[in-house]
Amino acid sequence: MTVKRMIAAIWAVTVSICCIAQESLSLEECRVLALKNNKTLEQAGINMDIAHYDRAIARANFFPNISANGSYLYNSLDLNLISDEQGAALRSAGTTLQGSISQKMEMLQQAIQSNPALAMEYMKSPMWQTVLGTLSQTDISQAVNAIGGTIDDLLHPDIHNVALVGASLQQPVFVGGRIIAANRIARLAEELSQSRYDAQYQQTIVDVDQAYWQIVSIAAKKKLAENYADFLKTMERDADILVQEGAYTASDQLAIKVKANEASMMLTQATNGLVLARMLLCKLIGKPLDSDIVLVDEGVQDIPVAGEHKVKSLDEIIGLRPELKSLDKAAMIYDQKVKMARADMMPQIAVSANYLLTNPNFRNGFQKQFGGFWTAGVVVKVPVFHGLEALKKTQKAKAEARLYHSKYEDAVELVSLEVSQLYAKRAEAVSCLEMATSNLDCAEENLRSAMIGFSEGVVESSVTLAAQSAWLKAHSERIDAGIELRMIDIHLDRAEGNIRYEYK
Repeated sequence: MTVKRMIAAIWAVTVSICCIAQESLSLEECRVLALKNNKTLEQAGINMDIAHYDRAIARANFFPNISANGSYLYNSLDLNLISDEQGAALRSAGTTLQGSISQKMEMLQQAIQSNPALAMEYMKSPMWQTVLGTLSQTDISQAVNAIGGTIDDLLHPDIHNVALVGASLQQPVFVGGRIIAANRIARLAEELSQSRYDAQYQQTIVDVDQAYWQIVSIAAKKKLAENYADFLKTMERDADILVQEGAYTASDQLAIKVKANEASMMLTQATNGLVLARMLLCKLIGKPLDSDIVLVDEGVQDIPVAGEHKVKSLDEIIGLRPELKSLDKAAMIYDQKVKMARADMMPQIAVSANYLLTNPNFRNGFQKQFGGFWTAGVVVKVPVFHGLEALKKTQKAKAEARLYHSKYEDAVELVSLEVSQLYAKRAEAVSCLEMATSNLDCAEENLRSAMIGFSEGVVESSVTLAAQSAWLKAHSERIDAGIELRMIDIHLDRAEGNIRYEYK
């Protein structure tokens, strides 16, 4: 293999690798990548999820609140329902009673003995002797003391270890419309987060489209600078020949070289600008800044522009603009906040039911076993006076609602003005594009004639350079007019809410 063939093979491999590494992207693909990798849009989506959860939380207030709980308590002392002195009296009640009975028996016997008639009767009656003898010998102190001790124990229950298990149900019946207003606010907040997501979605599309067409514009001007440089190189070669033949002077040759240097500078600036524009687009679509990307529309001769733009009514635009939706939802939210503030001045009614298990059993003598009972009731809270706080909160909420309604009306007027201005700019841009296209056709024909005349030595270099400058200017204006119309269409689509949400 010869050296030339080796060099050719290496060059072919290098070109193939570069082509493989280079990624071609269309406008739609750039949009998809940007929507996928845009952090602000991702955060807006998360806010939508948060708003959805908030709505579910607000909806839960319609349902009863059922809870179960359990606890264990250790107490260092028992529960004393009577004093220690009273407890001691209960425990010695039998001894006290027995002493009183014995004293009475002694008094009875002394009375019998002091009365001869009773003594004679007593001595003659075996029954009375038996009864009084039995009563004198009977001792009830232990039995009564035991009963008193039992009662004392009952009046000193053991609550060292207490276990509580319970369940409760609470259901609001009327809270001044607060729950209904809170649910409406949560629903509106969810719709508001959706509108903000839509606004960020549209802004992302606009940013990507602008970066995309900026690259197309710079790439077209770079190609234009390359063609301009080629023209001047051709003139330099022709000028060298014509100078040698004496048809042109050295000053004409130098003027051409100056223009050639200017063309080289223009090409360098376009190349650098194209690199920076690609970096911006890479950032928007989530690719490394040094990614080698090429756009599908970079190689087109004419910038593609949209056709006739369908005019929409203001009512249609209001229904599609996410910013207006956001302000409308915000105003409606503050309308509901007025109702929530007013609810603080209204009575609140709730029902409750509870079931409690305790050990010791509170309802059966504090026995060491579980025992339960239930309760049910109605709670009514009526606000009376708190320094007119609720009234002032209501007035504040009304003022905030009026503020957002005013902002919404102002925004509608601004949107109407924005759309009207964009339609006027679009009509002007269409006219500029038509004139630029016509001027370019004339400039190309003029340049073609001048180049032929210059190569034959019948047209001066200054005339040819002027024709080239006119061609460059006309071509550049044609590119700018096409890009301007394209950008206006992007902003007009956003202003009218025409950007659809296919990529959500």
